[in-house]
Amino acid sequence: MESESRQPVQPQGDRLNPIVFYGSVIGIVAFALWTMGFTESAGRVINSVLGWISNTFGWYYFLVVLAYLVFVIVIGFSRFGKIRLGPDHSRPDFNMASWAAMLFAAGIGIDLLFFCIAEPLTQFLAPPEGEPGTVAAARHAMELTFLHWGLSGWGIYTLVGMSLAFFSYRHNLPLTIRSALYPIFGKRINGPIGHSVDIAAVLGTVFGIATSLGIGVIQLNFGLNYMFDVPENTLVQAILVIMIVIFATISAVTGVERGIRRLSEFNMLLALLLLLFVLFSGQTLFLLNSLVTNIGDYFANFIELSTDTYSFDPPTDWLNAWTLFFWAWWIAWGPFVGLFLARISRGRTIRQFVAGTLLLPLTFMMAWMSIMGNSAIDLVMNGATQFGEMAMNTPESSIYLFAENLPWTLPVTVVITILAIVFFVTSGDSGALVLSNFTSILSDVNHDAPVWMRILWASVIGVLTLALLMAGGLSALQGMVVIMGLPFSVVLFFMMVGLLKALRVEGIKEDSHRGSLAGSLSSRSASVERGPKSLSRRLSRAMSFPGHRQVRYFLREVAKPAMETVCQALEEQNVKGRIVEGSGDEEHLELNIALGDEQNFTYQIWPRRFTTPSFALRARWTNAHYYRLEVYLLEGSQGYDLTGYTKEQVIEDILDQYERHLHFLHLNREAPGETLMPDDPHQPAV
Repeated sequence: MESESRQPVQPQGDRLNPIVFYGSVIGIVAFALWTMGFTESAGRVINSVLGWISNTFGWYYFLVVLAYLVFVIVIGFSRFGKIRLGPDHSRPDFNMASWAAMLFAAGIGIDLLFFCIAEPLTQFLAPPEGEPGTVAAARHAMELTFLHWGLSGWGIYTLVGMSLAFFSYRHNLPLTIRSALYPIFGKRINGPIGHSVDIAAVLGTVFGIATSLGIGVIQLNFGLNYMFDVPENTLVQAILVIMIVIFATISAVTGVERGIRRLSEFNMLLALLLLLFVLFSGQTLFLLNSLVTNIGDYFANFIELSTDTYSFDPPTDWLNAWTLFFWAWWIAWGPFVGLFLARISRGRTIRQFVAGTLLLPLTFMMAWMSIMGNSAIDLVMNGATQFGEMAMNTPESSIYLFAENLPWTLPVTVVITILAIVFFVTSGDSGALVLSNFTSILSDVNHDAPVWMRILWASVIGVLTLALLMAGGLSALQGMVVIMGLPFSVVLFFMMVGLLKALRVEGIKEDSHRGSLAGSLSSRSASVERGPKSLSRRLSRAMSFPGHRQVRYFLREVAKPAMETVCQALEEQNVKGRIVEGSGDEEHLELNIALGDEQNFTYQIWPRRFTTPSFALRARWTNAHYYRLEVYLLEGSQGYDLTGYTKEQVIEDILDQYERHLHFLHLNREAPGETLMPDDPHQPAV
């Protein structure tokens, strides 16, 4: 037996991951120099690769995007849906409104402003098949718009976010892409495999954010020219990039809870107000009827839309510019948005996460795209053909040209511009946070990377965007994002396999609990007294609200001797046990039993403070708080209190949980393809 006293754990200093960071920087610099120094040849090479991917893997993109969506829906509504993305005792950090606002800002953002007019009008005036400009073309245009912005893309984000949150917050692995591969590669994820995957994720994130920022700045420059005659040139765009990066840095430094959360809530509110204005200032009944029709068309034809590759008469240019581009774009953005979704979703169940990430953005997207898109289509159908052609040919101008046809044009244009700026900032700040976490080694998965890292990555994004805008390399950057979607689509399949293997272990653990429950109940009942003394003891225990002094006494005089007795008994069986004593803010007792190559057993007792109920007599003359001595295993709090247990009862409880763990290991060994999971113990979320 070993026993050690542990001082309060000091954070080990969150630090840089040198291999991932410098590997990513080398890739970013090499690409920037290539595209800036050899813009034309780089463009030819990238376009050639893009054409080859589209012609060769078009069918593959259609299938995999649908497979990802089916997978997350099945997992969400399976028996695993009740598992929390974190320890069993964890609860969500953000309320539903704040969570939905951040989902919306990070996952869709500025692209909604860029495409809400341009795409419906393009699909209406230049459809992949059928007669343009007809009622049928209008309905099909909204079907295609819903397809490109609906469930399919969010299925990718949901898969990545669910996997990262599960492995990081439930198994204490780093909040990076490599962690999702642990059930497949084990500790080898800390070597070249993990480094390669994380570097690819960083490059895809940097390129994706820089592309969106560059496209958005061009759109914003047009809006400023439209409103205030600000010239459209590289100097103005450079100033805009610098300003946006400064604001994004400030937001990223303040963290998720304040900066990113508040900006997302503001953006959501402003977008909702703009949407309602367009609805009620236009043909309200027509727009509401169209919304219902569009929703019905989308769901009724979803499978057909999701699998229609136009194989007999393929509109290759259209597919490359729209469906295949969007599928590759969503996949390439998966690491960035998925990690951010994981970061804000700790404590939610898998079912809540799947339902929320699929349905909340979908609901807003359908309302936004339908009301905006049908308003624009209605204008064109009633004679505004010049507006339609200009919006289709210069998509960055489409939202501002649309505002010309609304009442109060100037105030609406100002609102659109503010919305665009805040969208840029929310993309930049969440991107800086994600990139910092990707390239850091954090002492706690609940921490974010140091402030200086967030400032550095916000600056990198800004410098890359500015350099490529000046050199005309933005289209090459956009092409690289799409190209990177192909290899990352394979990584997503590994993530699916890894998550399935890990969830199967969770199922085995639950089965082992049921299988060992009868023995636990019988052993516990055998140790409890009968008769009046038993009644008195149980009532006394139930009505006990101990203070800190009683908690310390219990840990020292009851729990620790019980653990020592268990360790001595285990030594006789040649099993090594170790007791750890925390102090200060981390005062607790911990029993660790090493089980060789299999998952170790950890039994912890943590004091947790609660408000004393008003009916408790002691609340009249003592402070208003009491403690529960809760049991924690690897999966988190077990939800019961040891207060009032005798030494013998604590021993029985430890043995009950140990036998349950051994039964779990037995079932896991017997299951096909045994999966080993990390066994670092959780600390309670306080």
